[in-house]
Amino acid sequence: MRSKIVAGNWKMNKNLAETEALLTELAAKLPDTNAEVMVAPTFVNLASAVHSLESSTINAIAQNMHFAESGAYTGEISGDMLVSIGVDTVILGHSERRAYFGETDEILEKKVKAALAKNLRVMFCFGEELADRKSENHFKVVESQIKNALFSLDASAWSSIILAYEPVWAIGTGETASADQAQEMHAFIRKTITEAYNEEIANNVSILYGGSVKPANAEEIFSKPDVDGGLIGGAALVADNFVDIIKAI
Repeated sequence: MRSKIVAGNWKMNKNLAETEALLTELAAKLPDTNAEVMVAPTFVNLASAVHSLESSTINAIAQNMHFAESGAYTGEISGDMLVSIGVDTVILGHSERRAYFGETDEILEKKVKAALAKNLRVMFCFGEELADRKSENHFKVVESQIKNALFSLDASAWSSIILAYEPVWAIGTGETASADQAQEMHAFIRKTITEAYNEEIANNVSILYGGSVKPANAEEIFSKPDVDGGLIGGAALVADNFVDIIKAI
């Protein structure tokens, strides 16, 4: 049975003191849940977060990593570095990495394989732009992003993959795909994986929705049969909001 997951991507927010305060508040208010709860602080606070959450069921994960093991890549982080501080999961392919840092499907394929080689779980992000949705090209775009980065993997690797569908037009805009739109895309993703691999893999992979998820809409979105949780942005930076979203799962 696939996992239910609620993950908070903190992006470039929270200094060390603010990170520790938010983690303490989240740990204290964490509701009883069968879902995996994850937070992704900025890199400079990640080791501290791992340490702070040692006695909590909340998992501190990484926002990104490089495909190389080491070398002249100023400012980058390797899989070994993440493993060495106790991280077991990394977000790859976020739309902001694609848009602002030029990450292509080819680069992401290398990153995914590098992460898996270090026994890291990969939370792989993808999603269409507004123009793609308006031109009814959204299914093709999503299929291409998944296929190019993930479909060269062996079937066994999929046990370490989490998918996160994030329509770019709904990230940080206040716009949200309707619950029915999310379900439609998630069902399409499972169908696509079934055709490339098999139904068992498709049914076992967790597919999260991300894009302006809030306490007010989380329950409706999470109620859909192919939506297994959420990758939360802004709402994850406020403990009470994030806790309410966790309760909705």
